[in-house]
Amino acid sequence: MSQRALDAAVDAARAAGRIALKYYRGGFEVALKTDDTPVTQADREAEQAIVEILGRAFPDYGVLGEEFGGRGPKDRRWIIDPIDGTKNFVRGIPIWATLIALEEGGEITVGVIHNPVTGDLYTGRRGGGAFLNGEPIRVSDIAGLDGACLCHAGLGVVRKTGYWDGFVRLVDATDRQRGFGDYVGYGLVAEGKVEIYAELDLKPWDLAPCKLLVEEAGGRFTDWDGRPTIYTGTALATNGRLHDAVLTLLRP
Repeated sequence: MSQRALDAAVDAARAAGRIALKYYRGGFEVALKTDDTPVTQADREAEQAIVEILGRAFPDYGVLGEEFGGRGPKDRRWIIDPIDGTKNFVRGIPIWATLIALEEGGEITVGVIHNPVTGDLYTGRRGGGAFLNGEPIRVSDIAGLDGACLCHAGLGVVRKTGYWDGFVRLVDATDRQRGFGDYVGYGLVAEGKVEIYAELDLKPWDLAPCKLLVEEAGGRFTDWDGRPTIYTGTALATNGRLHDAVLTLLRP
């Protein structure tokens, strides 16, 4: 079943990517949602396409999507972000992707991340490993913070929280720091190119396939308090070896 679900999610992500890419290259209007985040017609049409494709394949499953909310059963549902990185999308920055995950009994069992600009496709099944464009990927084996690369999604949001002092400690403890937001940081951890990715101000659809990808690549994913969840608004992904040390530094 999980392979069938993965195949359907890949088909849906590719279809959504074709829709989004048409707007990305051809122009669109931008509106603001109630939380002041941008949304485009591409977001809405892409999510509709995903829901239609997955609904035909799995009519009894529920859905939780960024643009149209939740409906149907919650114990087995698709979690969808049609365009992760809309702020990049509207600026013409090619760092955005379609995110789709299947959640069953509170656990993510299938995950797909597709960037239609680059063609990159991350896939994973619970217990089946993580892949980029069909090739297996694995986290790094770096065991010390002094040799680690820290990736973050932006300093401003951290500066406004109680985690700032801890984040500065983490910066001081690591070898290098880079700013790559949205899905990219999780992909870099899963590929073994960076060891730590820390992000705040998040929704479940921002994280669902990313959590599975990192874990299936041998890493660890929690919130900033060490809980293995996508529902608290913070996310920390590491190669696993460094996770506890990072959590210790981040604590307010």
